[in-house]
Amino acid sequence: MPERLVVVGGDAAGMSAASQARRMRGPDDLEIIAFERGSYTSYSACGIPYYIGGTVDDFDRLIARSPERFREKQHIDVRIRHEVLSIDVDACKVHVRDLDNEREFDEGFDQLLVATGARPIRPPLENSDAEGIFGVQTLGDGEAIRALIERDRPRRAVVVGGGYIGIEMAEAFVLRNMSVSLIEKAPAPMSTLDPDMGELVAAAMQGEGIVLHCDEAVEGFEAKDGRVSAVVTDKRTIETDLVVLGLGARPNSELAKEAGIAIGTSNAITVDRRMRTGVEGIWAAGDCAEKFHRVSRKPVAIALGTHANKEGRTAGINIAGGYETFPGVIGTAVTKVCSLEVARTGLKEQEAREAGFEYVTATVDSTTRAGYFPGAAPIKTKMIAEKRSGKLLGAQIIGREGAAKRVDVIAAALWNEMTVDDMLQMDLSYAPPFAPVWDPVLITARKTWQKVEEDLA
Repeated sequence: MPERLVVVGGDAAGMSAASQARRMRGPDDLEIIAFERGSYTSYSACGIPYYIGGTVDDFDRLIARSPERFREKQHIDVRIRHEVLSIDVDACKVHVRDLDNEREFDEGFDQLLVATGARPIRPPLENSDAEGIFGVQTLGDGEAIRALIERDRPRRAVVVGGGYIGIEMAEAFVLRNMSVSLIEKAPAPMSTLDPDMGELVAAAMQGEGIVLHCDEAVEGFEAKDGRVSAVVTDKRTIETDLVVLGLGARPNSELAKEAGIAIGTSNAITVDRRMRTGVEGIWAAGDCAEKFHRVSRKPVAIALGTHANKEGRTAGINIAGGYETFPGVIGTAVTKVCSLEVARTGLKEQEAREAGFEYVTATVDSTTRAGYFPGAAPIKTKMIAEKRSGKLLGAQIIGREGAAKRVDVIAAALWNEMTVDDMLQMDLSYAPPFAPVWDPVLITARKTWQKVEEDLA
């Protein structure tokens, strides 16, 4: 009898692990069964706002690999519309509900991977279950929102929450020629940025016609005939035809917690560098699993597909009998709102303080290309470095086309624990269509190092 691996969750981490394990061990040696509660596997959740906005028009292009392809090409038994209800760690079995056929059954395992992802935050507010109020977590959510837009032609939309999903969904509704309001309880959108950088995002959104209500909390919803008609905040009532909740997501760790698997301080599943939980034969990866932050040196829960795929690969190698470790994260992320690009990596100022660092910062205004070259656009780069040592702690970038991906240079420096002094002589490419002779990254590193030297004087 072959060993059996059961995977709970059929998206990034789960199917990356299953695929990697299959590459190392054939079906006669390792049987792989994956249960997915939704209707799709291995899809791009990050592409959902762009499908809703119409930038991506082919729904199928968001699906990297179908259940049929997993079965036919890799001999992985993927069962969609199957929800794992519980894990029995002693008996080595999971209890499963077949959602389409309304039956329940047990499935045994030799090894188990928990890849249940993250769950969108949905506050228990009045009428929060009204028709027309959506989270944006699964491909099915995106399919439902676009279907409503194309069927009902709503004129007004309210987005609750100004994080990545919130601003991306606001852009999607602008592209659909809707009147858009965004409600954010913080002073500015994008709380993953420092406030001074978040204010630039706010200004850009307002420039696109998005009405911002910051420092404002949602208290409930009004509904007519079961359908949302308005959002009620602590300051006003906003009439609407459609609401998207972009309040962030929490690790979907309840299944593991109920099974007695250890949960960390971030509310995600505790794992070691090989993605092992504290229970023999049980692994966890993706948004439900806790990560080690390489700068703060603390456990964190960060929901990003880049992390999930890498963790899934790591788990798959180890499950199959190999050896691989996941070295941690630094939280590099990019997004955009209409023509404004936004990027960040490492720690923002508040996170640096909470981690116990004393630091200096420098912010530089420059251009994405040589100033005289057609298409040169503004870019603002901010760096945070430790006092005295000059060790890079984090950075943020906001600008127009060609701005955001510069964060990858900074992320590479941060990953390798460079100081801003180390960065000064980095051999970055130059040509007028791509950058000024002094790239904004190098200018900002130099300005930050000057702050470090002033502190040493």
